[in-house]
Amino acid sequence: MIVATNAFPALVLNADFQPLSYFPLSLWSWHDSVKAVVTDRVNVVSEYDTEINSPSFSLKLPSVISLKEYIAAQRQPAFTRFNVFLRDRFSCQYCDMDLPSHELTFDHVIPRSRGGRTTWENVVAACAPCNLRKGGRMPHRAGMLPLRHPTRPTSHELQANGRHFPPNFLHESWRDFLYWDAELDPV
Repeated sequence: MIVATNAFPALVLNADFQPLSYFPLSLWSWHDSVKAVVTDRVNVVSEYDTEINSPSFSLKLPSVISLKEYIAAQRQPAFTRFNVFLRDRFSCQYCDMDLPSHELTFDHVIPRSRGGRTTWENVVAACAPCNLRKGGRMPHRAGMLPLRHPTRPTSHELQANGRHFPPNFLHESWRDFLYWDAELDPV
């Protein structure tokens, strides 16, 4: 059977059955998940109906796998443009408009021309119109204070924010592991 490389991704859970990351969602290609199964680095939690065959064995493609060894999360997330947007939940911190990442910029609350540094505590997500309107002025001069004071997030906070942005594709077998804190429908 020929299987497309990007078809049948496997959700990767840590040894505690939590996803390694929510945003981006921790997914492995079917190739990588099969290699991990064959080398005994993971447990298969759930499978697709699709099977692959070799001369010596058959294997259903894993849809959810868990690592056998726990991987500790990074304590300090990297300071990147994307992580700033994720911290700020992809919304302008001046007008509160939700935008896709390609439509966001980041703004120095205290402008660099006024000694402001490019740090977690001085950079916020902003839409282009708000960023242009504020310009190089101090927030109080521009009448534009950020809605939330910028702080250095923990990896846990970024992952919690990432849970609010589900991926385009969610296999049914993943749901029990991704949104366990969602409110349940009464029976």
